[in-house]
Amino acid sequence: MNIISGINGFIFDLDGTLVDSNGVWEKIDRKLMEKNHIRLSERELHQAAAMTYEEVFEFFCSKGLTYSFEQLQSECNELAEQEYRYSIFLKDGAEELLQLIRSKGGKIALATASPRRLYEPVLRRNCVYGLFDAFITTDEAGADKDHPDVYLKAAEMIGVPPWECIVFEDVLKGIVSAGNAGMATAAVYDEYSSEDYVTMKQIADFFVMNFREMLPLIAENKI
Repeated sequence: MNIISGINGFIFDLDGTLVDSNGVWEKIDRKLMEKNHIRLSERELHQAAAMTYEEVFEFFCSKGLTYSFEQLQSECNELAEQEYRYSIFLKDGAEELLQLIRSKGGKIALATASPRRLYEPVLRRNCVYGLFDAFITTDEAGADKDHPDVYLKAAEMIGVPPWECIVFEDVLKGIVSAGNAGMATAAVYDEYSSEDYVTMKQIADFFVMNFREMLPLIAENKI
């Protein structure tokens, strides 16, 4: 039985969606730039915080970074591990939403660009790791979020067809890709992707400023 209007699968992005982590990435980017004597404006640093590893690599190389992609990714992960293990919290209402979905029999997957060494500690520390039925990264899916692969693989892993899934994302390209895959979409507001606020609000099925807004909709089967 569908728990809410035809939706059985709930697929969540991590950074900027479930957790307030993009500020950490701005701090990491700042450290890398200072170390390599590269200057970025505050606006550029702010934008870079919400980028994928591939996007950050391309952007920083255009500013003079001489790292290989693997070196950049490794150094970023090393700087991020302590933050994800000890300093990053869920967004307001996220735990309650996950608990409610679980209590009603919904299947929950994580679809993220962050590696396991980052997503597992932050979810365990915030006591929600056990609420997920599946985890998939863009590396494991073989494509970034310009493509729907990671969402489709997540749906497959939880045994729910795409048209019975809703994807929660804070970035425009994720909303577009999930929508193109036939999934319902919920755009989650985050300061670091706020430049796309208007567009995401127009194209997503739901726009979420705070997860607590979703609780009565799911509780009363109104999505």
